[in-house]
Amino acid sequence: MPTKQGVSRQLPRVIAIANQKGGVGKTTTTINLGACLAELGYRTLIVDLDPQGNASTGLGLENRGLETSMYQVVMHEAPLEHCIEPTAVKNLFVAPASLDLAGAEIELVPAFGRENRLRRAIEPVLGDYDYVLIDCPPSLGLLTVNGLTAAREVLVPIQCEYYALEGLGQLLRNVDLVKRNLNTSLEVSTIVCVMHDARTKLADQVVNEVREHFGEKVCKTVVPRTVRLSEAPSFGQPIIVFDSSSRGASAYRNVAKEVSGGPAKRTR
Repeated sequence: MPTKQGVSRQLPRVIAIANQKGGVGKTTTTINLGACLAELGYRTLIVDLDPQGNASTGLGLENRGLETSMYQVVMHEAPLEHCIEPTAVKNLFVAPASLDLAGAEIELVPAFGRENRLRRAIEPVLGDYDYVLIDCPPSLGLLTVNGLTAAREVLVPIQCEYYALEGLGQLLRNVDLVKRNLNTSLEVSTIVCVMHDARTKLADQVVNEVREHFGEKVCKTVVPRTVRLSEAPSFGQPIIVFDSSSRGASAYRNVAKEVSGGPAKRTR
């Protein structure tokens, strides 16, 4: 496995990006963190576990009419390697979601080993990647449980808005539940403050509150709310391709450096 910036670490790292609230920059963070890790030279796989498929389309993949998608992987145990597609970013790959995945929440209920489907699928390809980022749905259903069971770490994006911490307690309780019953190595390793609007005092208050609660787990970098970050997915590009010199690109590059070169406790 490659080693960057003179920092040795045990890889691969499997990170679930999760937040039960929608519209908090979860998929934006998954796409752009993955692209920036790839830019640093790490082979990175994004697993799109969200039936909306936004991580797939945000990387330029058409998620309609896919022969093999995460639905076949999770429900019919198709090999994950048959699902993986390259992206326009060197070192960045994606296992796309299709709309069929929406039915998986119900179909998984009676399935044997339902919580471990994704973990079993990922294990054969781990040797091919330095990072595996799992984009979980904005819910706490069986797909998210699969993501948490397959991961070793959880990264939580928190928007710098009034209800930032709403529902976070339930997410942390579910992470603890999965840890106690399904995945003893699971830890919330990283929290990223996103959608920061420097024009408001509230945004800074939210950042300070999050830092008080979670200490060193919170990235030093705060991701700003920018039009360019919002526009990039509609062009099927991560921000470092869409506008490489933008504030959003700079922020996610710094987040990637923090994630890849952070404290020893963040390494796997």
